[in-house]
Amino acid sequence: MEAGTAARAWCILWLLVSLLGPACASGPRTLVLLDNLNVRETHSLFFRSLKNRGFELTFKTADDPSLSLIKYGEFLYDNLIIFSPSVEDFGGNINVETISAFIDGGGSVLVAASSDIVCPRMVADPDNPLVLDILTGSSTSYSFFPDKPITQYPHAVGKNTLLIAGLQARNNARVIFSGSLDFFSDAFFNSAVEKATPGSQRYSQTGNYELAVALSRWVFKEEGVLRVGPVSHHRVGETAPPNAYTVTDLVEYSIVIEQLSNGRWVPFDGDDIQLEFVRIDPFVRTFLKKKGGKYSVQFKLPDVYGVFQFKVDYNRLGYTHLYSSTQVSVRPLQHTQYERFIPSAYPYYASAFSMMAGLFIFSIVFLHMKEKEKSD
Repeated sequence: MEAGTAARAWCILWLLVSLLGPACASGPRTLVLLDNLNVRETHSLFFRSLKNRGFELTFKTADDPSLSLIKYGEFLYDNLIIFSPSVEDFGGNINVETISAFIDGGGSVLVAASSDIVCPRMVADPDNPLVLDILTGSSTSYSFFPDKPITQYPHAVGKNTLLIAGLQARNNARVIFSGSLDFFSDAFFNSAVEKATPGSQRYSQTGNYELAVALSRWVFKEEGVLRVGPVSHHRVGETAPPNAYTVTDLVEYSIVIEQLSNGRWVPFDGDDIQLEFVRIDPFVRTFLKKKGGKYSVQFKLPDVYGVFQFKVDYNRLGYTHLYSSTQVSVRPLQHTQYERFIPSAYPYYASAFSMMAGLFIFSIVFLHMKEKEKSD
């Protein structure tokens, strides 16, 4: 009986492993929306580069009535590629609200448009810290209808014209907008190019492929991803953190920061990482120095007690937002820790003792002074 039960248990375990194994081994799930399935052939080099890096691609036409990004409150895909600039309405339950919810949930989106856009007055806010200007037009470029005379000042001129733009949301979700679907095509990857200037060098192949691969690696979080490793803090000369620090303690803080590179986590190299020691406002702000594979710094705690935080808030263009916060308590000095005599109080000590001495002398004089008796 026990042998039969064990055999059934092994069979169930083997079945679970066989069912869950392929799901665990698969790469990031990516939905690719196309104008038509022919795009899969005309852009095969780009899609092949994704497959070679382990992405699980699902190709569908953008007007497919069975399209869905979310099912039972769960995202069906990790990434979304929209290579369908001519489609005005998506099929299924995909719309602007669904894509926005997908981005809010941390999904990554790659969008390729064309010259036929719905709204020619979309403007990228230059003060938006979330937008990355990846590829701009040359200083002599402008955006207008090529087959019509220019009757008004072009809306986009020179380097203000964004050909490729990126966006990283505050939740580290990433979006890339490309103004051309042909940019990712095999024809543009393999075409020869040269500048219009007479005598310019001719190149047998464009750099579109390298740029497209680099863009896909960034937008799908294969590059520019940071994470926090072990964090430690303690008094200088000790190794373990105390239950509570004391004001004016000399402390050492260290943190390990790693960067994703070629599928491996490697130490991050940066010289502008700051540490803040915060109660409500920062009391200490200092740079962390790289030392032995980690970033560390020594500093003196302020002469203020309360509940503080060691806070590292690193937000740099092109990298994911890195945040680490460690809460500690800082108590005042105990009675036995105060100095017996405070040098700055010596004048007050002198005044107190001088008053005591004066009172003593006055008391002696007052008690022993006797008035002479008056004679008749």
